[in-house]
Amino acid sequence: MARDAIKILGIDTSLRSTGIGLIRSNGVQSSASSYGTISCPKSWALSRCLNHLLTRIVEILDEESPDVAAVEGIFYCRNVKTAMALGHARGVVIAACGQKGLPVYEYAPRTVKKGIVGSGSASKEQVAQMVKTVLGLKEVPQEDAADALAIAMCHAQQSRMHETLGLKPI
Repeated sequence: MARDAIKILGIDTSLRSTGIGLIRSNGVQSSASSYGTISCPKSWALSRCLNHLLTRIVEILDEESPDVAAVEGIFYCRNVKTAMALGHARGVVIAACGQKGLPVYEYAPRTVKKGIVGSGSASKEQVAQMVKTVLGLKEVPQEDAADALAIAMCHAQQSRMHETLGLKPI
């Protein structure tokens, strides 16, 4: 049984190219409302990138008024510097959502891939192609935007389970 549609903001967080994907879903069908990336040049200092990311996320939250946000969970990273930068960016995104009172759920990359493609080891190309197909997009979204849409779609699939089990946002 379908329920009222909710707006889910999927966020594929990174320091230099954060993917954003907003979908509407009733738990059975989903459609893309908007998607894209928030980019920061490599020449920018960490603090400038984080401030830019914060500003854009708050603008998107104000403009789009999503009901819930879904982010990619942390994953193993061999490069400590990369892991720290990702952690900073995730913190900014989660804090911005928290400031707006928006519940945030996180999904492991393998969970997202398995939910969208059927395999936790799916390639980024496979994920992007499935996002295009399921959402009925005219073209394959840019990689980070496709990942953000996939994260939002994963939440749409799993949100009923969250309600049933009483699982809380992060």
